[in-house]
Amino acid sequence: MIQAVSSRPRASALALLTAAAMAIGGCGQQAHATPPSTQAAASPQAAAPPVATVTLPPTTAPVPATFDVAALSERVKPMVVNITTTHEVKGSEGLDPFQFFFGPQGGGRLNPRGQQPTQTALGTGFIIDPSGYVVTNEHVIHDASGVRVRLADEREFEAEVVGRDPKLDLALLRLKGATGLPVAPLGASEQLRVGEHVLAVGNPFGLGHTVTLGIVSAKARAIGAGPYDDFIQTDASINPGNSGGPLFNWRGEVVGINTAIRAGANGIGFAIPIDALKDVLPQLREKGFVERGKLGLLFQPVTRDLAAALQLDGPRGALVAEVEPGGAAARAGIKPGDVIVNVNGVPIHHAEELRRNVARNAPGSEIAVTLVRAQKQQQVVAKLDALQDEEGDAASRARPSQGARPERQLSAEKLGIQVSEAPGGGVRVDGFASGSKVQEIEVGDVILEVNGAPVKDVAGLRAAIAKLKDGSVALLKVRRGKLVQFAAVPISAR
Repeated sequence: MIQAVSSRPRASALALLTAAAMAIGGCGQQAHATPPSTQAAASPQAAAPPVATVTLPPTTAPVPATFDVAALSERVKPMVVNITTTHEVKGSEGLDPFQFFFGPQGGGRLNPRGQQPTQTALGTGFIIDPSGYVVTNEHVIHDASGVRVRLADEREFEAEVVGRDPKLDLALLRLKGATGLPVAPLGASEQLRVGEHVLAVGNPFGLGHTVTLGIVSAKARAIGAGPYDDFIQTDASINPGNSGGPLFNWRGEVVGINTAIRAGANGIGFAIPIDALKDVLPQLREKGFVERGKLGLLFQPVTRDLAAALQLDGPRGALVAEVEPGGAAARAGIKPGDVIVNVNGVPIHHAEELRRNVARNAPGSEIAVTLVRAQKQQQVVAKLDALQDEEGDAASRARPSQGARPERQLSAEKLGIQVSEAPGGGVRVDGFASGSKVQEIEVGDVILEVNGAPVKDVAGLRAAIAKLKDGSVALLKVRRGKLVQFAAVPISAR
């Protein structure tokens, strides 16, 4: 589908510990079932007393209410389940690197025959259908040879995996023989406000149903956990074993799925927005997996320097770095250098939002893409392809890396860099002049274009930058390894 590229090497990702003790990788069992309807009734709201003499103006703000934590905890507890998974461990490869940290959850033991060691892990889930459909994290049941679920009333059921989506870290289970179970109503994470109270319920350290209270600390957090990062950050205490558990709002609706914690941090936990689950839940039930649409392009964030070079009103949208030949974007007329600012009426403020908005659409569907090209806004319609293998797809579009550079090295004074001609065309960056203000290119990058004009050699680069005014910002198209992206470089007299 689409893949982001960074304009500078990123710092190492957050040191995350998943909130359940998982053992080994691979694919687990998938079973398909015909699911019944799971629509839950909305929670009843208390009616306001009539007012005879005062007319209140209409408002969309939430109505203040007393947040009775004890009553809410008692009401939602039966909707939450504890999950125990069993994993076969082959030699030392499958041992959980976090088993000592996780304590009660992790632990290897020999099976009754004494031949194959097994390991158990704990997690949490919540019921979304009275016939026994349960949602949890994919990493909770990943590669499990057995899954058992315990309800709040101590009843236990064997569970089968109905569907899984590793990219969002979601899984759907069905409890065998279960009927008449209490259902957790699904809320709307989009309506959550930072500072709003939330309640986390889970199975931390194997202690069973545990309730913690906090607030929404932030929304739309990207933590490097997957291609569709969009987490709710909360200070409600989340610990190993809480994975897959619900995050409730004060109405008793599930607004998030507790997923990850940051190692060494207190009061920082992350939950998948419930709206992301609602997007994929029908496919998990019907197919057991999720199909996503593919736009077929590479993009990068728009920095302030890039915005200046592109003459945009500010750093917004996703800058198209490369387009897959014959793909959905190419067929729609999208070109490198375009800035995508809206998909299906939803603004793209930050580049990563493009990936998530496209992924919500099925293969074969049409999306309206608004883009800015040469300071003019226009709209195109793209018919999405099917996403197969995101990493493999990106690799197939990448150009091969260049070989050894020639010994001859020259200077591109106005850019503040030392360059040489690259085999196959373009100009390789070999170093930087003293006092250079260049921030977005690196040694080894190959310059392919300057302000849309192709650069075949050093002479061509010099001719291109000679036309630029001092104090302006040049838009360079560069190849870094196997990725092509844009960089903004200030022009100065030397």
